[in-house]
Parts: sequence; C-alpha cells; structure tokens
Amino acid sequence: MHELLADQAVAVEAGLTRLSHVRPGDRGVIVDVRADHATGHGVDVHELERRLLEFGFVEGAAFEIIHQGLFGADPIAVRLDDMRVALRRRDAEDVWVRLDAK
Repeated sequence: MHELLADQAVAVEAGLTRLSHVRPGDRGVIVDVRADHATGHGVDVHELERRLLEFGFVEGAAFEIIHQGLFGADPIAVRLDDMRVALRRRDAEDVWVRLDAK
C-alpha cells in the first residue's frame, strides 16, 4: 500500500483520502498509517506513527467520525471499532482511509 500512497494523486484516484479531510458522519476503513511529515507535531514522524498505531489506527479498522470541535473543526472524535478517540486534524493527516459509499 505504501507504493500507492507515495503519489497522492494516485491515492486520491484510487478512492483514498486523508482522515483529516473527513466530516462528521463519514464512515470507512483505515487503509494505511504513514507519518511522512513532522511539521507542528512536536514529535518525530516515527513516534507519531507509533502513537497512532497504539491508539488503534491500524489497517482494516472500521471508523466513523462522530464529532468535530467548534473552532476550526478541531479536534475530531473518531469511533474505532468499539472505542472513541479524539485526534487533532494535523495528526489525522497521516491516516489514509477509504470512505464507505453514501
């Protein structure tokens, strides 16, 4: 999957998007977690990727966006299988997802 995500245009054409671009009510499945930038996170990319994986953002996990903050739509509340996680949109930028058809 990393090869597909190496080219963002190809990923979008394949129906993938970043978790940071989704809105409340959107559902889908996580395709990949790939921390490829460290701007503004306060940790290096490997640490960020490890944290996301530990929270449950793993390939194949079902998700639903259940809420977003009032100011700047940040953070977002994500239901991952049977748990809820709050995540900053800048961190959600590193999670690639495939949305369910509406």
